[in-house]
Amino acid sequence: MLEILTSDILQPFPHGFFTRRGGASSGVFAGLNCGYGSSDQNDIVRINRDRVAEAVDVPPTALHGVNQVHSADVVTLDDQPPATLPRADAMVTRRPGRALGILTADCMPVLLADAEAGVIGAAHAGWRGALSGVIEATIDAMDALGADRCNICAAIGPCISQSAYEVGPEMMDEIAGDDPDATRYFAQGHGDRLHFDLAGYGLHRLRNAGVGAAEWLRHCTYSDEARFYSYRRSVHRREADYGRLIAVIRM
Repeated sequence: MLEILTSDILQPFPHGFFTRRGGASSGVFAGLNCGYGSSDQNDIVRINRDRVAEAVDVPPTALHGVNQVHSADVVTLDDQPPATLPRADAMVTRRPGRALGILTADCMPVLLADAEAGVIGAAHAGWRGALSGVIEATIDAMDALGADRCNICAAIGPCISQSAYEVGPEMMDEIAGDDPDATRYFAQGHGDRLHFDLAGYGLHRLRNAGVGAAEWLRHCTYSDEARFYSYRRSVHRREADYGRLIAVIRM
């Protein structure tokens, strides 16, 4: 049985932030690993992704993704989807029957929708992608399809929480150099270590971009191993690899 987290503000669009529960993968990937970029068996990942497609009522070929590279690049899915996965970190569309799928394992999955215009978007935003402007670029791409940013609702799904996200001072310097107000998303840790509020920073950028509503579902990928994959947890445990969660929204 798949476990699917949803946001009321994204209604009426079918969508979901899928947890790791209900998948066919085993070992460190146990559950619903949807990342072909992992070392999991491709056939098993395909089974997992097919289950996700069925859950949002599209054929597997209509579940679209991108080759995520922590960029601010956005792909607009028009009449003819790209033959190969483009290097980008967000997608937008207004075409009925298309589902946009973003993979994460601590970074923010951001699903966006303008119900009046009939435009949706999905973005993968770690701290570097958010700093580079992937959230704003996704909103701009939705605008280009006829959305009104004042009507856009955005939900941030499960990601690493501030208490689990220890970083160095150089990261605060880089983020604060772009936006001095963003220092409030850092809390003092041990020594020169800091704790970064990634979801708070994402909400800050969404609201500054002028969206009508934004929320974080308040689930931490690092601390809830039973439900979520976490890159950082896998590093701390010196595991060979880690699974990828998927977040999907469908027109």
